[in-house]
Amino acid sequence: MSIVFNANFAKFSSVKYFSSCRMNSSKCCVAICQFTATNNKENNLKIVKDLVAEAAQKHAKVVFLPEASDYIATNKEEAKAFAEPLSGTLMNEYRNLAKNKKVWLSVGGFHELVQCEKECKIFNSHVLIDENGDIRSIYKKIHLFDVSIPELNVNLRESDTNEAGSEIVPPTDTPAGPLSLSICYDLRFPELSILQRKQGANILTYPSAFTNATGLLHWETLLRARAVETQCYVIAAAQYGKHNQKRISFGQALIVDPQGKIVAECPKYREGHDTNQSVAVAEIDSDLIKKIRCEMPVFQHRRDDLYRLQTVGNEEIAIDDSENFMFAHKVIPGSTVFYRTRHSFAFTNIRCVVPYHVLISSIRLCKRLSDLTDEEVADLFQTAVKVQQVVEAVTAACSSTLCVQDGTHAGQTIPHVHIHILPRHPNDFDHNDEVYDKLAKHDRDNNPEPRRSDEEMSKEAKILRKYFYKN
Repeated sequence: MSIVFNANFAKFSSVKYFSSCRMNSSKCCVAICQFTATNNKENNLKIVKDLVAEAAQKHAKVVFLPEASDYIATNKEEAKAFAEPLSGTLMNEYRNLAKNKKVWLSVGGFHELVQCEKECKIFNSHVLIDENGDIRSIYKKIHLFDVSIPELNVNLRESDTNEAGSEIVPPTDTPAGPLSLSICYDLRFPELSILQRKQGANILTYPSAFTNATGLLHWETLLRARAVETQCYVIAAAQYGKHNQKRISFGQALIVDPQGKIVAECPKYREGHDTNQSVAVAEIDSDLIKKIRCEMPVFQHRRDDLYRLQTVGNEEIAIDDSENFMFAHKVIPGSTVFYRTRHSFAFTNIRCVVPYHVLISSIRLCKRLSDLTDEEVADLFQTAVKVQQVVEAVTAACSSTLCVQDGTHAGQTIPHVHIHILPRHPNDFDHNDEVYDKLAKHDRDNNPEPRRSDEEMSKEAKILRKYFYKN
């Protein structure tokens, strides 16, 4: 099955390139926008409104803007001075635009001003807004473009003004399908796109302000490669032309299908044509994605026994006090859980061998360590290290005992993988190894010590949560 919409390119005409998309239940019309942003924020916004209006007229349900849609500054001082928070005037304009035109809007690169404890920081943020004007996802660019190639007249240091993000954001369900967010230079890191596909993405996005010199060499090749290797649609809105005396962008906004075929395209930069304002549309065909992945099941053929790609660290998930967690056959109230990730949760203990003796368990019921997947093992022990550091900080300890009783004969009384973390202090036991004897007996049914109340455990969990969650 091939994609129904196939664009007829109208070379280098000023604005209109493609006819409206035909509608189909397995297809969704999307639009890429291309223009020449400057340091005039008001004029940039006017152009964005015109482009989104045109895309909506062509029946696009999701509209993609390029990186730096808000502005491209002429110097570092200007770049810092023009930045706004997501609660600011400009983002409200984008949100109202999406709501009024009834489209999802990808603001491909927004200079987000974030107030930290002692200073303000600026992030290059990709913001996804739904048709109701609500922000559905925010990705902060993780790869900053710090590159100097004198022979190509390329000399940019994004880190001089921007902070790097620290999170790969999970895909967001949109009318076009599960969509992952990236920005420009991220395109050169295939590990990121592979991880996004593994997270469930059908669409990868690379809103960009690619330099003219590097665009001539690599732009189209990289975008088509990312599409072929992930079997995803790749959508790349782009900046075009001469922004100021120092910067020229390559243009050629593209939509590439999972076979690597270009299905929508805007012009490449041509010397003397310093500005361009254009919209291109195409259909995202979910049936085509399924067909290609079925015919060429490369992700099933990956040799996880020889190599593996996975995210580093834990994906923190908010805790709902009303939610219950299962620890084998026992119910753990959400109010006693102080930290959780995709695969693990940490909670306070019914009986403590030492103060702030806590437990970490896998979300999935697994009796032995060997029952966990490699990803679950990594998550469990990464969580243990993080929890250990917090518990030591709370108790002013400088050592900890971490213990896994893996199986009945090792002293495991709850048949569910878990790690004990006990902060330790000098002379807390007459003989250091007594800790293991007490640990083996502390949760026995015949233990004469009373169990702690849910209120006491919840109070302790609330104290610990503050170290993991800002709010």
